[in-house]
This record gives sequence, C-alpha cells and structure tokens, in this order.
Amino acid sequence: MGGENNPSVNLMKWFLYAFVFSLLSSSAIASPQPDAVVEYKVIDDVKLQLHVFYPPGHQSSDKRPAIVFFFGGGWNGGTVKQFYPQSEYLASRGMVALSADYRVKSRQGTSPQECVKDGKSAVRWIRAHAKELGIDPDKLVASGGSAGGHVAAATALTDGFNEDGEDVSISCRPKALVLFNPVFDNGPGGYGHDRVKAYWRAFSPLHNIDEQAPPTIVFLGTKDKLIPVATAKQYQRRMEDVGARCELRLYKGQQHGFFNKPRKSYAETLLETDLFLASLGYLQGPPTVTRDGVGSTTPR
Repeated sequence: MGGENNPSVNLMKWFLYAFVFSLLSSSAIASPQPDAVVEYKVIDDVKLQLHVFYPPGHQSSDKRPAIVFFFGGGWNGGTVKQFYPQSEYLASRGMVALSADYRVKSRQGTSPQECVKDGKSAVRWIRAHAKELGIDPDKLVASGGSAGGHVAAATALTDGFNEDGEDVSISCRPKALVLFNPVFDNGPGGYGHDRVKAYWRAFSPLHNIDEQAPPTIVFLGTKDKLIPVATAKQYQRRMEDVGARCELRLYKGQQHGFFNKPRKSYAETLLETDLFLASLGYLQGPPTVTRDGVGSTTPR
C-alpha cells in the first residue's frame, strides 16, 4: 500500500536495478566478441567462418603476427567460442587472433579427415588474404585444444588431407604451434585410433615429425585421462631428435580441458603462451597477464 512513495521500497528497487545492471555488465565484460566474422570455405552447402579479433587501432595496411585457434570436441562437436578469451588477450597484445569453425561429426556427419582438411583450408585462406587482414603470412601460428590441438599440429606435420581443388601452392604449415592437451598420437593405443585406423600413419602428428616441424609449446595436465604424460614426453623427444624446438609444460593434478577459462590454469597457460610467442618475436613488451589472472581482461 503506497509502496511507490515509500522511500524504503524505492531504495530496495534502486539496489535491485543496480545489482541486475552490474550482473549484465559483468556478463558483457566476461564474454568477448569478435571484431569481424569472415567466410573462408564453402563445401557441400556448409559455410565455414573465421571469427577475427583485431588489435587496438588495427589497419589492413599493418603486417602483424597472427594466430588461428581450433576448438576441441573429439572431432565430434565443440564451439568456435572456446578460444575467444585467448583470442581477445592476444589481440590486446598486438596479434590478429582468429577462431576457426570446422566441420564435425555431430553437425555435418563428417570424419576426422574433414577436420584436418578444414584446418589446412583455414591456414591457406589466412595466408592468401594476409594483406586485407593486415597480417604477416610468415608469422602465422596455429593453436588448439584436444582434437583442435590435433588439427593445428596436423596442418604443420601431415602431408595429405588437402581439399580437392584447393591451391596447395599456398602453404598450410604454420610457423609455430601452441597445443593445449592435444590428441596428437593416433596410432595403436592412441586417441581415436579406431576411427582413423585406415589412415592413421599419415594422420597422427606424433608419427609425422620431421626436421621442418615448427617451434612448439605443449600444455598438459598430469591427470589427463586421454593423453598420458609419457605420450607428450615422447612427442618432445621426437621433436628434439630432429632438431626442432618443443617446450612441454606439465600441470600437476590437472585433467583434460584444464586450460579453459575460468579455471585457474587458464591464466597460467596464457602467460606461458605469451612468453613463448614473445621468444619468437611475435609479441613485444611484458605480458599483461599474471599467473593469478590479474590483468587478463585488459580491454581492447
């Protein structure tokens, strides 16, 4: 009765509105959005896109380093939004970051081969359109998590799995790899072997390492049930045996997917990614993220 003129009721409403507004604002801050979405491939009526994050003040006349991310999901599913947070951060540090969609079994009924074909198509498209994107085609990094980590590694290490009619004179090999618990052993006993056993030798990154392998950093939890630590160490040894750089970061007690935001290891792996890319000359100045996450939401 008479509530609209009651100061106590009005004060409660004000606090409620303020609380709801703060939640909405926090949600907006916590949900990065790409600056552009571009189509890189159309096949069988499927349109595949790259979600692009640009550095502040970016111009097409720039020539920036770039990184393309491939989401995880066992070649079965997953979301292009998985690496939005990493993309936003690296864009704030001066790279053009792209998050790639690709065909998966649950949406397009495809096999793991099509995942790799799309990954190679994405890298080639980015290189072919380097001028309009404002990137340096010779400073292109591929990254991904789990099956997306496999796709990233396969673009660099496997020779086949090219889309019919594609211009293979454009290299699909990135200049560096950032791999988050990648399923890069597809041999007998390795991840997904039953699904790729007809072509596993050509498909498994672990079994196709050569002296052309790009500098690589691998992140893995010691309690990962899909990728044994021994597999990651074997990958590192094979890389070093051919004279290729491979850094392995193990996270004690962490399981599969430990690197995703908002988990604590998100900031830790992001910092290590920053330091690795800086060591290649792709990032300048000190990181703006710390191991406890302070500064990891630097606005662009």
